[in-house]
Amino acid sequence: MKVLVLNCGSSSVKAQLIETDLDLMEKGEERTLARTSVERIGMSASIVKYRPAGKEPFQDTLEILEHRKAIDIILKLLSDKERGVIESVDEIQACGHRMVHGGEKFTASTIITPEVMAEIHECSELAPLHNPHNLRGYRAAREYLKDIPHAAVFDTAFHMTMEPRAYLYGLPYVFYKEKRIRRYGFHGTSHRYVSRRLARRVGKPREEMKIVTCHLGNGASMAAVDRGKSVDTTMGFTPLEGLLMGTRCGDMDPAVILYIMGKEELTLAEANTLMNKHSGLYGISGVSHDMRELHKAAAGGNERARIALEVFAYRIKKYIGAYAAAMGGLDALVFTGGIGENDDQARAMALEGLDFLGIRLDPDRNRETAGGKEGPISTPDSRVQVWVIPTNEELVIARDTVKLVRGAKG
Repeated sequence: MKVLVLNCGSSSVKAQLIETDLDLMEKGEERTLARTSVERIGMSASIVKYRPAGKEPFQDTLEILEHRKAIDIILKLLSDKERGVIESVDEIQACGHRMVHGGEKFTASTIITPEVMAEIHECSELAPLHNPHNLRGYRAAREYLKDIPHAAVFDTAFHMTMEPRAYLYGLPYVFYKEKRIRRYGFHGTSHRYVSRRLARRVGKPREEMKIVTCHLGNGASMAAVDRGKSVDTTMGFTPLEGLLMGTRCGDMDPAVILYIMGKEELTLAEANTLMNKHSGLYGISGVSHDMRELHKAAAGGNERARIALEVFAYRIKKYIGAYAAAMGGLDALVFTGGIGENDDQARAMALEGLDFLGIRLDPDRNRETAGGKEGPISTPDSRVQVWVIPTNEELVIARDTVKLVRGAKG
């Protein structure tokens, strides 16, 4: 089955065409036929990138003012006589859509119906910067792909197995009951993929493993995955909570922002921008939110860049210990995401001093996996296995879509 996977943002559409089915999943013979993206939608210089498997990549600059036009271009590229990987869009048998927030309504992926659409729209209040754009992409795709099933795969769904002790905040309970204020967590599709991939690679059933997953990128989160289920995660009601990130502050005394708002006379919008866009690695270092730039600056003697790197690593280390305690043990740890997959220095800093947990890093293996290679980075005698596994959220979306269409479980 050929599945088109769409991830639609406010000014971008990312797409992959993936060939998969129940038997291909079992054999591990799934294939990504093409990757494409349209960036800067709504501008005169929109950028189209297209990478078909086995053919020359293609890039162009066009005027693309809406998501509908972007998806039209993607479908034309996929079925182009010279550059395409299919003869006709009729070969696309299903479409999977990334949806950021499913609230408490969606604990698993689902086929999109008018009723589901209405419920996702209700969840937009919880993710106003994401869900509306995800839905806009769905509506646009539906215009061109009318006769095939469309599925919604939610970032939050994986974390819906958390218990109240993990997801409730210390606020009056009425705010949870009436306003749905609780920990939701994000990056769930990535945490689900790497935890299951890790269990397969080490040859143990995921139902027997206690795993900490570290999705480290410009946005970063960790999850405690106990026997295949997420029992805690660092991001909360929004993606702002938890780890120090590229431009997000992460964990912070909430009174701090109230104090700053009073002293600087900030509006709600300005305070939100401060915490999400001007904080984190960039805020502490004053240099960049890019880890490569920070390593370079720190090596050159920039003290604030060095401190930013240490804060980033220290928070990861704290959560590793906390999640090992929450699960009553730890069998494995996995790094993924842009930083997790590529930055061996950040990984080494985060794992320093964790020998007491049974984590022993192999420096050579750690260096060898820099650049996104999959493999173990712990020593053979380490009680806790540590791995780098490149994430593949699009494959999870395609798999869930196929299972829904075929009526399969799991």
